Formats: sequence, C-alpha cells, structure tokens
Amino acid sequence: MSDARRVRLARGTSPWLAPVIALTAVAVTRSRRSRLWAVAAPPLAILTGLMLWFFRDPDRQPAEGRVLSPADGVVQSIDFWPDGRTRVSIFMSPLDVHVNRAPCDGTVTSVEHRPGGYLPAFDKDSDRNERVVWRLKTDLGDLEVVQIAGAVARRIIPYVTEGAAVLRGERIGLIRFGSRVDVYLPAGLTPAVTVRQRTRAGRTPLA
Repeated sequence: MSDARRVRLARGTSPWLAPVIALTAVAVTRSRRSRLWAVAAPPLAILTGLMLWFFRDPDRQPAEGRVLSPADGVVQSIDFWPDGRTRVSIFMSPLDVHVNRAPCDGTVTSVEHRPGGYLPAFDKDSDRNERVVWRLKTDLGDLEVVQIAGAVARRIIPYVTEGAAVLRGERIGLIRFGSRVDVYLPAGLTPAVTVRQRTRAGRTPLA
C-alpha cells in the first residue's frame, strides 16, 4: 500500500479546532432543553466534521523519484526561469491535505517568512502574498520550496527549523485551508508533471 491506514490531525490546528469542537459539544448537550441550541447543533456538527477533514494528516510512504511533490493539489503552472531553474506551482484547494512535505533529502539552509497580502492563490498577483520560503541544500543542487498563503489560508506553520536535516516525504509545515506551493527545481532537472495534473505530497514525482 502507498499510504498507511492511520490518519492523524495536523500539528498546529488545535487553536482552530478546539473552540469549534467545544461549542459543538455544548450545543449537542443543551439541544434537548433549548430550541436555539437544537437549531445550532447540526450546522456546528457539520462544521466540526469539515474541519476535521480539512486538517487530516495521513501517514504516507514516500514514492520513488528524485524530487517528489511537496503538496496535494493540481499543477497550476510550470515556468522556466532565466537562471535555468524550473518553477512548478501547485494549487491546493480547501479539500486537499494541507500538510506539506520535503521534496527530497537535504539540509534546510534557511526558513524565511515574508509578510504580504491574501489574494486567492490562483490569482496572478498572489506572488505578493504572505509566504514562507524554504531553501534546501541537496545532492541535486540548491532547491527552493515556497508556501504561499491564499485568501482563506492566512497562517503558515513551519514544522522544522534552519539547519535541520530532512528526508524525502518528511512533513515540513502546514498551510491552513487552500493555498499554493511552488517548487524551484535546480537547473538540469526536467519536470515529470504537466499543467492540470493532480499531485500528492510525498507520492508524485516532480522531476
């Protein structure tokens, strides 16, 4: 099997989940005595279920491949840069897993948070959005991963720090709700994906 059966909740989601779960529990408990709480209980229960789904974090066995996708989603664009690198942009919808993974083995040389706006991740001007830029030193060359916040996703949570050694497919961070992840492939690597192709973090070869 490519994925383990066990599914956990992503780290860093408790500030969002805990209040909703607590409010749902109160609504269910009081619904028998209060019409207001009885009306509120079903939508709160649905909201809780949706948030549990949004913040799922399945265990995955990394696939074979030189560089793996860091994100679940759809390839939005593939751009060839003057310095020889190739940028692969992956759009994550609110229904995708939001935990991002290391695309290959390497050492984190920097983790840089850059403030910015919150335009929809598919907007061409989303390059100005809030982001976290990861730089990895790998056997393939220097590789860059950029987590970009979207209109709903307004918080990026790194899981590892500068100087950490990461393995291919290892969890490196979370973007809450929908957003975008860009991978800058080192010069000499050819993309193994196409625009509009679906990807899975730690499973889809990018190069």
